[in-house]
Amino acid sequence: MRTSTCILPVWRWGEASAIWRAADDLGFHAAYTYDHLSWRTFRDETWFGAVPTLAAAAAVTTRLRLGTLITSPNYREPVLFAKDVMTLDDLSGGRITIGLGAGTTGFDATVLGQEPWSPRERADRLRDFTALLDRLLTEPAVTQTDGAYRAHEARNIPGPVQRPRVPFAIAATGPRGYRLAARYGQAWVTTGGGETAAESLALVREQVSRLERACEEADREPATVERILLTGFTEDRPLDSVEQFLDTAGDYRDAGITEIVLHWPIPDTQFAADQRAFERIITEGAPQLL
Repeated sequence: MRTSTCILPVWRWGEASAIWRAADDLGFHAAYTYDHLSWRTFRDETWFGAVPTLAAAAAVTTRLRLGTLITSPNYREPVLFAKDVMTLDDLSGGRITIGLGAGTTGFDATVLGQEPWSPRERADRLRDFTALLDRLLTEPAVTQTDGAYRAHEARNIPGPVQRPRVPFAIAATGPRGYRLAARYGQAWVTTGGGETAAESLALVREQVSRLERACEEADREPATVERILLTGFTEDRPLDSVEQFLDTAGDYRDAGITEIVLHWPIPDTQFAADQRAFERIITEGAPQLL
């Protein structure tokens, strides 16, 4: 099992640059950031853009993968985003992964002045967004005249460093999402759920089974899709100690998860944690999962 982190864009770059460097030095597999215009309790707090943050992170890191968890069609458009993704992949030397999901009815869904989409509309948009983004990152010129998103002779030359394209990590917990992950995803993302740690573990185990069935129905080997757990939204407490991290991560590894993502600590928020304990977890605990 790999261990990664998620660094929210809540620090000015003078401070954030040191955090991204530290993530690189500590040995994380990847460092992600949220792709939102604002998020829940941070709505009236500092919050920077994901694409320029990742561009800057690419310049101060050398080893770890970088990416979004997650990008949604709520305010993104695939033709413009594909150009950003290709550029990020070039800046990082081929270290970018793009997390994609349907989004929610929160701030991002209405910030452009639109009415929020229904769950079915969000699923439709994600399908069309992902399909067109896939084409844009694999073909030198794309024209598309149907679906929710259009393109006319859209060019992405020379294309991504990674071939055939930048990996997609699809966040999905419904039947259509699993099928989308099976078709386009190099990884799948979940945040777990339930009222207790045990319920979350059971839910993730069932989600992995559904993903595997979707892969089999798509005539794809299930093991070719990585399974990412973004922690911080359940009653699990993997940041309490090295021992607790190993217990939690081990349980999820047994449930089929191949990568666990820990939020970089942010004081006085739901992601607060002791920084020294956090670093011990990575240097002492994470290597035992490899």
